[in-house]
Amino acid sequence: MALFERPPRSICILRLSAIGDVCNTIAAVQAIQTQWPETKITWITGKLEANLLESVAGIDVVIFDKKAGWKGYRQLWKQLDGQRFDALLHMQYAFRASIATLGIKAKYKLGFDGERAQDFQGLFTNVKVPSPKKMHVLDGLMAFTETLGIPTKSPSWQLQYHEDDQKWAQQSLSDKRNLVIIPAASKGYKNWTAEGYVDVINHATKLDWNVIIAGSPARIELELGEEIEARLTTPITNLIGKSSLLQMLALLDHADLVIAPDTGPCHMANAMNTPVIGLYAHHNPMRTGPYNYQNYVVSVYEEAIMAETGKSSRELEWRTRVKDKQAMQRIQPQQVIDMFDLVCHEEKL
Repeated sequence: MALFERPPRSICILRLSAIGDVCNTIAAVQAIQTQWPETKITWITGKLEANLLESVAGIDVVIFDKKAGWKGYRQLWKQLDGQRFDALLHMQYAFRASIATLGIKAKYKLGFDGERAQDFQGLFTNVKVPSPKKMHVLDGLMAFTETLGIPTKSPSWQLQYHEDDQKWAQQSLSDKRNLVIIPAASKGYKNWTAEGYVDVINHATKLDWNVIIAGSPARIELELGEEIEARLTTPITNLIGKSSLLQMLALLDHADLVIAPDTGPCHMANAMNTPVIGLYAHHNPMRTGPYNYQNYVVSVYEEAIMAETGKSSRELEWRTRVKDKQAMQRIQPQQVIDMFDLVCHEEKL
């Protein structure tokens, strides 16, 4: 049964991290905004993630300092002092997020049901959101909106960025077709090889594509970018560490195609309706892949999980992760090149 027959006055969203998950959560929040435009929405998130939320109109963002310990909780609760929400959507089951709910006043505190909740999240909520049949993270988030009383709809995004962000992106874009590669994730085990990227880049440049590599200023990303450039004989544009999140959003929006491992920009590209080839080994892409482009994922998850456990994913708990830190090396360059050619054909690029 729906919690609300008429639009509630106010809703609080609790989703602290990470960029990809926050990007997926935006679709659920914007579904609420579309159905209930007068409902006030407050979103509690992390400092980095708040930069991405600048792309979402009509929400109040409250930053929670995850690194400040108990001081961060006290600051958060002080900011919310005097506010009472009709509903809190506790959309992150991490224990540190659950602690934050203790100082958030709301009639209903929605959390995942027993199938999806972890880290004792159920102790901090009074409404358990039924898990959908689909395993994808985003489907689990959209289930919150259905529990509130919003009709089921396909996830969609309306993200905006500034004119200056667009101008920044256009400086590196070409009149040719533009391929943006995000080579690295923040966790090294999710990263593919420099040699593999070089083979794909050489293939794209032979087809007269303009190639750009981009990413955050994290050392692991900078080093992989440098290694890729050192192995190339044809120059490319290296923007790794040179963009803000909204500049990255603009770049992904204007790209013709994106290639990325399981990392935030993979989901940002999906949100901008830019075709993206996701590279996956450790997580089942049916659960964490770019939502609208799961058919374009190059995945070795099934073979890696079989090698590790002797079982297929269907025989295992639905969120089982591959632990082998070398699993991404199972992806062969020709697999990505073949997918590149297929996407170009299907998307008429």
